[in-house]
Amino acid sequence: MSQLNVLITTLGGLGLFLLGMRTMTEGLQKTAGQRIRSVLRTLSSNRVIGCATGAVTTAVIQSSSATTVMLVGFVGAGLMTLTQAVGVILGANIGTTVTAQLIAFKLSSLALPAIALGVGMRFFATRRRIRFLGEIILGFGLLFFGLTVMKESLAPLKNDPTFISFFTMFDPGTLGGILLCVAVGAVLTVMVQSSSATIGLTMSLAWQGLLGFPAAMALVLGENIGTTITAQLSTLGSDNAQAHRVANAHTLFNVIGVGLMILIFPWFVDGVQFITALMGSGPADAVVGGERVNVSRYIANGHSLFNVANALFFLAVMPWLVRAAKWLTPQKEKAEMDLFRQPELSDRFQDNPFAAVATARWEVHALSQVARGALDNALQAAGKKDLKKLKRWQKYEDHINSVHRELLDYLSNVFQDEIPEYLSHEVEVLMRTCYNLEKIGNAVANIAQHFENVMEFDLPMSSQAWQETRTIAAKVQQLMEIVEDSIMEPQEGFFEKARDLEKEIDAMRAEMRQNHIMRIREERCQVDAGIAFMDILTRFEKIGDWSYNIAKGLIEISPQYAESSGSRAVQEKNAE
Repeated sequence: MSQLNVLITTLGGLGLFLLGMRTMTEGLQKTAGQRIRSVLRTLSSNRVIGCATGAVTTAVIQSSSATTVMLVGFVGAGLMTLTQAVGVILGANIGTTVTAQLIAFKLSSLALPAIALGVGMRFFATRRRIRFLGEIILGFGLLFFGLTVMKESLAPLKNDPTFISFFTMFDPGTLGGILLCVAVGAVLTVMVQSSSATIGLTMSLAWQGLLGFPAAMALVLGENIGTTITAQLSTLGSDNAQAHRVANAHTLFNVIGVGLMILIFPWFVDGVQFITALMGSGPADAVVGGERVNVSRYIANGHSLFNVANALFFLAVMPWLVRAAKWLTPQKEKAEMDLFRQPELSDRFQDNPFAAVATARWEVHALSQVARGALDNALQAAGKKDLKKLKRWQKYEDHINSVHRELLDYLSNVFQDEIPEYLSHEVEVLMRTCYNLEKIGNAVANIAQHFENVMEFDLPMSSQAWQETRTIAAKVQQLMEIVEDSIMEPQEGFFEKARDLEKEIDAMRAEMRQNHIMRIREERCQVDAGIAFMDILTRFEKIGDWSYNIAKGLIEISPQYAESSGSRAVQEKNAE
């Protein structure tokens, strides 16, 4: 086989591996992703438990990017501290090593049967769950078939003097050699955008004897750095300080961990060999049929041991790591301009609906903050008779309308691929939430315009009318806050609170309307000002209705409510 054929076949095998990895990951997320967000949110209060949660979660969904996106959203929404998020990411690093452990098993003979079974289930089953299970099995088969193709394509290189000479550069016997291996591993991972794929390629090279075990381990250390660079690249251009802090923390503990391992590299390699031998594996350099049949298990164990040791070390120095991440990305003072940032709806998650929906949910939460900020601004400006501040309503409304359209376009694209029913329902609820937030933004603009007219034309409103305005506004703000806090993670009892507040607002509006009619009859309030006040009351009541509509949607996608009192609330909603 010519060198060109070797290259083409190896790249083809790598492509099959990546396709299998992606297919299996998507199937796992569609099958087991429904409760992942709640698990991350509820089991991260303790750094050790959070680390374990991150490991299990990432092992299940096989996507550290999806885990990271959810964590960024939680931290930004105040539902999780940066310390808790970092603990989970430490665990996520451990979870990603499951793939390496899986491909270290000699399961290549199952690849084609798995592909056949997976294709049958994926394309001919009528039930969604069976189709998603078929994706997992198909991905598993493609992954191992790609690995087999890579191993077999590299076999002729064992006797090629050019390649033998090339691989002698990867000599971990010197510090320079170790650093070269680490650098190559990092660059390859950035190019391929998958540490699992580059580790699979490393195993294939070692399997054919082109790389010794120490050189392979140095490459794996570099691949652990490369996966964090990918995360850093994904935050370029982002104004989200929390996203940068999470990525910085991830980079810090992998780079520092690799640096420490380089200092003790010979002992690290010996330790991996000792532990793997204790587990019953033969020598790493044992050759059977011209192939090093045990080396893959050694590489997988080294990858796992590095990440476990790294996680344990940084769990002990977590406060220092968090401070360093914060220092690298100082938090801006919360200012009005932060509200008007454009949504960060990256195309990098188009192939990962689970992460795409998590990103959209975070941005819908940000839009709800803008809507509530618009109302706060109007009320504060009216109270202080600050006409200049009041005129900002146009800026708020324009931003809400613009982001509303962007979010709807983004969420519509998620529907283009087949996604699990629970995720499809979540997308539908988020789209309805955007619609209601846009309506709220319009209503707030109308309220601000009425305040503006009252101030500009000096329309006298009675003190009772102003007091009633403040009273109903306070209830509306309270309802909007409950809804806003529940978008990322609905809290227990939120629906009942929202329902009760909405009823209070309706009753207030009816009572205040009658009170105002009496004031007009008694000439305590002018007709022009009275008309403005009546419309303001109507707008507040509508904001209450739309906020309650959001709450009714959120309860539909809240797992804990499906099992508790929320089921009764859903029944109430359906009965309305």
